Amino acid sequence: MTVPEELRRAHLIGIGGAGMSGIARILLARGGEVSGSDAKDSRAFLTLRAQGARIEIGQKAENLDAFDGGPSAVVVSTAIKESNPELAAARERGIPVLHRAQALAALMRGHRVACIAGTHGKTSTTSMLTVALQHCRLDPSFAIGGDLNESGANAHHGSGGVFVAEADESDGSFLTYSPSVAVVTNVEPDHLDHHGTAEAYTAVFTDFVRRIEPDGVLIACADDAPAAELAARAEADGVRVLRYGRAATDAADARVLDYKPDENGGLVRVALRGEELDVRVAVPGEHMALNAVAALLAGVELGAPVDGLAEGLAAFGGVRRRFEFKGRAGDVRVYDDYAHHPTEVAAQLRAVRHAAGGGRVVVVFQPHLYSRTKAFAAEFAEALGLADEVVVLDVFGAREEPEPGVSGALIADAVTGANVHYEPAFDSVVPLAAGLVEPGDLLVTMGAGDVTGLGPEILAELDRRAEQS
Repeated sequence: MTVPEELRRAHLIGIGGAGMSGIARILLARGGEVSGSDAKDSRAFLTLRAQGARIEIGQKAENLDAFDGGPSAVVVSTAIKESNPELAAARERGIPVLHRAQALAALMRGHRVACIAGTHGKTSTTSMLTVALQHCRLDPSFAIGGDLNESGANAHHGSGGVFVAEADESDGSFLTYSPSVAVVTNVEPDHLDHHGTAEAYTAVFTDFVRRIEPDGVLIACADDAPAAELAARAEADGVRVLRYGRAATDAADARVLDYKPDENGGLVRVALRGEELDVRVAVPGEHMALNAVAALLAGVELGAPVDGLAEGLAAFGGVRRRFEFKGRAGDVRVYDDYAHHPTEVAAQLRAVRHAAGGGRVVVVFQPHLYSRTKAFAAEFAEALGLADEVVVLDVFGAREEPEPGVSGALIADAVTGANVHYEPAFDSVVPLAAGLVEPGDLLVTMGAGDVTGLGPEILAELDRRAEQS
């Protein structure tokens, strides 16, 4: 597979990000020339540099001169502002600027494309499908918004004819893709800072479904009312639709008959095309079981055998930051999770409750984005009430500027059903959390920001206290 002509010498601004680093991996594997920059070093750089990427820390116009003749294109994400010196220089020099999704769409050419979309579960479902197809020796190319625990990679240039990609609705950029197989896990208003209204957010999924190839298929969750409505509209427009979940009824669907959770995951029983089978899911929660069934149905559509897909799903080891085990200190287990929407938080905490057995659940939660915190403070508080002890940090603003009156206190003050602690001082969170846990507890750090770095620090603090006692 050749490098797309427009990307033969690509410069990626923000190359350390999940989406950008994945594109860089695939370009390098195909023999392309890649340069890039980011504001700070990251774990992705070591691999990319070893593959030949030229990466600079800090962003300046001179970074566009890494290769003779300059880049054939500069690739950016929605997060890159027009004032960025490299983007401004590219505009001034007349260098084509491509959105990350446009670059990924170019890499998809010549493949049968499977795109996984939805408000929640995109990364896990994409990862499950990828691992299941790999188990069937199909060697798909893939681009995922997280690192597979099996390989540590978020992207790969495969030898097969299938390309599996996570489709990001946050900025509407998934409308660049034209998949043969499209999965929609659920539709629930989010990213209103970009879309503006819940109606506009829902509408973009309708537009995405219209991008499916004429002989393609939509796979939608029948248990999620908005996704089910989306599927009904698509069917009325002539799109072939398959459904999965407990509410799926047609013979071609994947109907969930039962789910039995345990401390290490669960077993889901599925009726698929006239047969019943049990699928082992090694990550906890019925929401993860539904993701596995979606991956199973998509894999079948891509031509993989059911038995091989089921075996691959049973071997799925998870994704970095999706209920990722960080370690144990004495009788306390510590995990990290990316959940940053109320529905995700609630679903994950229900799963954590099963994994905790008889122990308490302690959650250290960092709200992500001021707009999301303001819009969903009450919903976050209700979800966090499923834990026993809750530590709420201040908001991780990411791309947003602080908003007066919006802080983690909006959530903490509304939590009921759990002991809650609001701690806006980041440096004080580790000793606070370590002082809350008891033997047998399960602690999970949760959120899309830098809370992910606290797990190892909490473990170290627990070990230090144990040595001093």
